Amino acid sequence: MTSPLWRKLLVLVAVLVCGTASSCAAITDAGTVSVLASWTGAEETAFRKVLAVFTDRTHIRVDYQGTRALDQVLAADVQRGTAPDVAMLPNPGSLAAYADHGLLRLDFLEHEVGKSYPAAWSGLQHAGKATLYAVAVKADLKSAIWFRPARLPGALPATWQQLLDRTRAVTASGGTPWCLGLAAPPTSGWPGTDWIEDLLLHSAGPEVYRRWAAGTLSWTSPQVRQAWLDWGTLVVHPGGVSGGPSSALLTDFGDAGRPLFADPPGCLLEHQGSFVMSTYAALGKVAGRDYDLLPFPGPRVSEVSADLAGMFHDTAGARRLLEFLISPEAQEIWVRNGVATVFSARADVPLTAYGDATKQEVARMLTVDPKVCFDASDLMPAAMSGAFYRAVLEFVNDPGQLDVLLGRLEDTRRGIPVADWLDVPCGQ
Repeated sequence: MTSPLWRKLLVLVAVLVCGTASSCAAITDAGTVSVLASWTGAEETAFRKVLAVFTDRTHIRVDYQGTRALDQVLAADVQRGTAPDVAMLPNPGSLAAYADHGLLRLDFLEHEVGKSYPAAWSGLQHAGKATLYAVAVKADLKSAIWFRPARLPGALPATWQQLLDRTRAVTASGGTPWCLGLAAPPTSGWPGTDWIEDLLLHSAGPEVYRRWAAGTLSWTSPQVRQAWLDWGTLVVHPGGVSGGPSSALLTDFGDAGRPLFADPPGCLLEHQGSFVMSTYAALGKVAGRDYDLLPFPGPRVSEVSADLAGMFHDTAGARRLLEFLISPEAQEIWVRNGVATVFSARADVPLTAYGDATKQEVARMLTVDPKVCFDASDLMPAAMSGAFYRAVLEFVNDPGQLDVLLGRLEDTRRGIPVADWLDVPCGQ
């Protein structure tokens, strides 16, 4: 039992350490910041490692919610007046719409972003707005094809024609060239949009791609139509994809690459963002040995994506969290997490932080003299990107209706106000 003397001494120590009862409370509980993002599973575990360091240092708790129905959950929360303090979205178009309504502002990060992010990313941060409204906390390479070195001997394709020839050779020998999964509720179809975007970028060039993403190039233009036809030549024909087109419509994008590692393999190539490395790692596969990266054949320019943070409530806690998340320390903790594959858009995160040579190559393409163009469907207004997703599914189901689908997409484009589109630099 504690004596009265010892109780007095304990009180005295508390006063000396804390000063007052209120300051002691501040040390043990500095409030809570609510965060909404898409990360679940291993990605959530990796993010929570970063949050743990933040909370340990600041005593600010983070109430994190992860959901794949991110846009829908956020829109409902904003409408109810219960928006999170911070939301991480992959689509600048959606964040720009919130910014236009005066809901987002990140002036306090302007200096750090301008100092630490490569110039190629600066246009994305602002996306034509007068004030910084979003910041990339996590980046991914989209112009990536993955393969098993032992199953794809010889010189790797460096041009579109070489890729097409290799695909046809695999089919002629009785193999299946491509893994493909288009199911991703509630946004099924987006893996196909990545394909079409990459094909347009590398065939027509960054300027045509920029105009299309900004809503100033028709969906019925020859360049856009050809990108769809090229994709159909690869995947929407007998023997093109594992299980056939109908299977691709039902296969979850996260499971599409599993046949790559079967024996014998069910497919030899997968076009997917760099985040797929986490999926491969969960299967026990090692980069460089079990799989490797083939940059999309053609001119060295890359389609990229990012998880962008927007602040919906300007609180001291939210500001401190965002300042920490984009700091070089937090970014390196995230990159080195050991659970999920994470890449930073910051130029000062050392390549050695990524460990293996494959990850270092991805990081180099993202940050070391990068020529990048942001995922076009993520830049487009929600009505346009949603129509794009649906058109991909309909095209795979019936490629003969391509011209009808492009006509519908063009009607959607014409119906969207000019002010709703983002015009972001591409390939610079």
